[in-house]
Amino acid sequence: MSDDAPQPDRLDGAQHPRDTPRLIGQGMAEAAFLDAFNAGKLHHAWLLTGPRGVGKATLAWRIAKFLLATPENDGGMFAAPAPDTLDIAPDHPVARRIASGGEGALKSVTRSVNPDTKRMRKQIVVDDIRALNGFFQMSSADGGRRVVIIDDADEMNPNAANALLKMLEEPPARATLLLLSHQPSSLLPTIRSRCRTLRLHPLPPDLMAEALGASGVAFDGNPAALAALSGGSVGGALRLSLMGGLQIYAELIGLMSGLPRMDRARTLKLAEAAAQRGAEEKLILLFTLIDLLLSRLARTGATGSPPEIEAAEGEAALMTRLSPDAAQGRSWAALAQEVSVRAQHGMAVNLDPAALVLDTLQKIGNCAPR
Repeated sequence: MSDDAPQPDRLDGAQHPRDTPRLIGQGMAEAAFLDAFNAGKLHHAWLLTGPRGVGKATLAWRIAKFLLATPENDGGMFAAPAPDTLDIAPDHPVARRIASGGEGALKSVTRSVNPDTKRMRKQIVVDDIRALNGFFQMSSADGGRRVVIIDDADEMNPNAANALLKMLEEPPARATLLLLSHQPSSLLPTIRSRCRTLRLHPLPPDLMAEALGASGVAFDGNPAALAALSGGSVGGALRLSLMGGLQIYAELIGLMSGLPRMDRARTLKLAEAAAQRGAEEKLILLFTLIDLLLSRLARTGATGSPPEIEAAEGEAALMTRLSPDAAQGRSWAALAQEVSVRAQHGMAVNLDPAALVLDTLQKIGNCAPR
């Protein structure tokens, strides 16, 4: 795939997961895979689960490089010692071929471009999965391992899922399938039952700072704040940083500081920015941050204390004032659900973005305690 082609498994402005040199904070998942490999119990299918952006794709590419670069241990006298890391040197031939997209024993399955519309499909379709049959036939000649990465399995349509299930029921020899899933409960139970699961977890603020530093992206903002708003997702934190998410959240906090009244000029400016041509991603981000803000208000009321980590200056004091008790917390939670549904509907039917934003901010003002 060329650099100019759409890459649904890559965040714009960030490295592709195959090029990420380190995976931080997921040592338990790596150790579990190594234990199975060293014990000679390598399963033919692995389900990598966890929130979006915590490193599932990075781990999958690390496993792929490791499997294709590590010779099998025959148990003989001169066998190499059992590996204790998935690290493969970047100058290893396998690593070089993977980096250039020229490794014939590896296949990555993502959403593809529809040849009729020339647009990226919204799902992985059955032809994307059936193409693996040709891959397995062509790559079986040398008798080596083959690896398939499906990123992500949640995006398979029913026909694609059924085609993959048949493949898992009769797995090709010496093949390892790595399925990435943010919501494994949405997969067919029969697919889940035929995979061994590796669970990845959100990163705490200290590891988030390390992961952001190792990402190769010049990030903007406090790592602790990025961790708080992204839910411990490195990918989510990078997206927030690259799109100015912390600044937008700080503006929302500033707007709400005047509640039960809002500065009309600031609300209009925010709404107009979201309505600009080509600002669809910013609009989605804005409503994501509004949902986070309302959820943090609801949690403040329910627990009696604001979040431990401020995502913007003055947030803790604001939330303590606007959500002083459990009853107000329930009001914010109900509003969060209402706003989310309305925003999804509004964007689906192409309502005027500025009007949608202004209506949402008005609802927030109406919900604030007098």
